[in-house]
Amino acid sequence: PLCLCWALGLGPAAAAAPNILLLLMDDMGWGDLGAFGEPSKETPNLDQMAAEGMLFLDFYTANPLCSPSRAALLTGRLPVRNGFYTTNAHARNAYTPQDIVGGIQDSELLLPELLKKAGYINKIIGKWHLGHRPQFHPLKHGFDEWFGSPNCHFGPYDNREHPNIPVYRDWEMIGRYYEDFKIDLKTGEANLTQLYLQEALDFISKQQASQQPFFLYWAIDATHAPVYASKQFLGTSQRGLYGDAVREIDDSIGRILRHLQQLGISEDTFVFFTSDNGAALISAPNQGGSNGPFLCGKQTTFEGGMREPAIAWWPGHIPAGGVSHQLGNVMDLFTTSLSLAGLQPPSDRQIDGIDLLPVILQGKLIDRPIFYYRGNEMMAVRVGLYKAHYWTWSNSWEEYGKGTDFCPGQSVSGVTTHTQEEHTHLPLLFHLGRDPGEKFPLSFDSEEYQQAMERISGIVQQHKDNLVPGEPQLNVCDKAVMNWSPPGCEKLGKCLKVPESDPQKCSWPH
Repeated sequence: PLCLCWALGLGPAAAAAPNILLLLMDDMGWGDLGAFGEPSKETPNLDQMAAEGMLFLDFYTANPLCSPSRAALLTGRLPVRNGFYTTNAHARNAYTPQDIVGGIQDSELLLPELLKKAGYINKIIGKWHLGHRPQFHPLKHGFDEWFGSPNCHFGPYDNREHPNIPVYRDWEMIGRYYEDFKIDLKTGEANLTQLYLQEALDFISKQQASQQPFFLYWAIDATHAPVYASKQFLGTSQRGLYGDAVREIDDSIGRILRHLQQLGISEDTFVFFTSDNGAALISAPNQGGSNGPFLCGKQTTFEGGMREPAIAWWPGHIPAGGVSHQLGNVMDLFTTSLSLAGLQPPSDRQIDGIDLLPVILQGKLIDRPIFYYRGNEMMAVRVGLYKAHYWTWSNSWEEYGKGTDFCPGQSVSGVTTHTQEEHTHLPLLFHLGRDPGEKFPLSFDSEEYQQAMERISGIVQQHKDNLVPGEPQLNVCDKAVMNWSPPGCEKLGKCLKVPESDPQKCSWPH
């Protein structure tokens, strides 16, 4: 069996490479699952997945926002290296709205491109978010199939000032959100999660029949505001519409895992569940989730913005009921997936992800830091149980005055600051074991502070010395590049008039 090959150090090449299924949620918080303590216990399938697999309690994203974290997952590299950041202003969160000019560069090597070398068939279902212009299309970056959308399901738009977002099947659009793919903003009803579920089941069946290993990236977005669920789930949760969406996702994942078992391939399929960033507290409680005991949420580099729920499942290989305190990151899914396929990560560039297989299969702990970036700035670092903040900022007074609050009900004096506060010479230090909520900074003159910072400072210095930032992709916006005339629009009669090009510096207020 494969486990024996691992134990003997033979690696996956000694056995058939397993299928890889990455379940990436959108804005789902650490506190949203029963397995992580959510009180309504409305995620029985994910809780069962955790009971049968391994729960990661200290798993992070590479950025507190959607596009950069997805770019990090698929490249194994920090956004500041792969170009998914902005230099328009200091420490700003930038992503890929439909007027963005940039996207994933050809020079980046994505996980599906590399898995092809080991014979994998690759599919993305759901949100891509790595640029929507033709050169950034997922099928140009290693995926063989796509059902989903290049941007968020924002709208509806008037198709004059803003076009509605297209939904693609492979190379061409097959419709647009709010037109051909309905989302009822009054009731929250939409059938998208069911469509994404069916796509997954069909793809898995097809690959099982053809006996080819597959990589399925199931990147659904029902828990991103505007939150949606299908009719049979509406009104069924104690948590309101957001809970309805979570319940439908939980049900869908249960069906996917049972499908693997019924096809007899669960022991040949490595499954990992996580989220792209923390819950969006700005949308809570009706349209946002919970970050459990952690401070703030999406858009911030406090724990609530970057610590994610995470579960690994691989029956017959991962011992059931495991709980790991390994510091993990979405970038590790890149390196771990390559390892499963018997491949080495590219050696011509800095890879930030580590191989988690020794952790998952043998219960090892690997010493490694976690870097918390916001745009072009390293805001904080975690080493062991200590987290040092070199910069603090929730959001500006101006945005806060307009009602934008990333830390509602959670103000911590001197920590959740509304001006960008630099702490480079005396970082704010927290012990996340004793104080997961980042409420009690250690005293600067304590011996504990001195000892911890001595170690952390060396790690940060080394990181900064070796950092070569990539070409920033999120600096320029232009209305002419929006989804006016995506491929396939002619067949549908859905091409819209493209306005004159007028490139501008994008404005990123957060």
